Amino acid sequence: MAQNNKNDTLEKIVSLSKRRGFVFQSSEIYGGLNGCWDYGPLGVELLNNIKSEWWKTMTYREDVEGIDASILMHPRVWEASGHVENFTDPMIDCKQCKARFRLDVLGDSYADKKKEKAVQELKESLKTDENLIKKIDDKIQNAGVENPFTLLLEDAEISKLLLAQLNCPQCGNKGTFTDARKFNLMFKTFIGPMEDSSAVVYLRPETAQGIFVNFLNVQGSSRQKLPFGIAQIGKAFRNEINTKNFLFRTREFEQMEMQFFVNPDADKKWYDYWKAE
Repeated sequence: MAQNNKNDTLEKIVSLSKRRGFVFQSSEIYGGLNGCWDYGPLGVELLNNIKSEWWKTMTYREDVEGIDASILMHPRVWEASGHVENFTDPMIDCKQCKARFRLDVLGDSYADKKKEKAVQELKESLKTDENLIKKIDDKIQNAGVENPFTLLLEDAEISKLLLAQLNCPQCGNKGTFTDARKFNLMFKTFIGPMEDSSAVVYLRPETAQGIFVNFLNVQGSSRQKLPFGIAQIGKAFRNEINTKNFLFRTREFEQMEMQFFVNPDADKKWYDYWKAE
C-alpha cells in the first residue's frame, strides 16, 4: 500500500510538472524516449537559476577556478580512470518475459523484504554444501557492514544460487533469470568517418575527469597554488539498465561539480572546512 501511495504521488508530480511547463517527456509526440526529459519554459529558468547561484557560490572566490571541459574525451582517459573496465552494473534478464533488471537492485529488494532472514535462507538452501556455507560466512565476517547480503551477490557462484530462488517481479515466474553479466554504463560512439576500434569514444559519464586532466593547465594559467579547486557544470550520460523515479535516475543529466586539491597532510582540515560550508 505504501509503495502504491508513493507511485501515485510521483505520478501527480510528473503530471503537474508538465501542465505548468517545468518538464516534458523527451520526443513525446513520437512516443517518448525512456529516461530522457526536456525542460520547459519554467523548468529551464529554474534550472538556470540553480546553476547560476551554484556557480557564483562555488567559483566567485580566490581559491576556485571554473572550466567547461569537452563532453568527448580521449578514450585513454576512461581507461586510466577505470571506467572502461569497472563502470558497470550487474545485469540479468528473465527468460520468460524478457524483462531486464539490475542484480544489485533485485538483491536489495529481496534483502529489504527478508531483513536478517535473507542470508539465513540462502545458507539453508545450500543444505550440505559446507564449503559454500563457509565461503558465505567468511565474506560476511570480512564485509564489516550491517547488511552484507548485496555484497554476497558479487560472487558469481552465490548469485547464481540466489537467482534460482527468486521470482521475477514482472511475470512472477521463479528461477527464470539468466546468469548475471557486466553491463558498461558508458555510451559508446565513433569519431570520424570510420566505425572501428580506433575511432571509439565515449560520452562522459561524469564531469570529474575533465577537471582532473586539466589540473596542470588550470594551475599554470591561473597561477594557483595548493590548496585550490576547479569547478564545472555540464552534461553527463549514463546508459542505465533501468531508469526510474522521474528525474532522479535518467540517462542524460546535469552535474555541478567542484574538485578541491590539497596537500595530503591537510586533507582532514579541508574536509572539515567544506563540510561546514
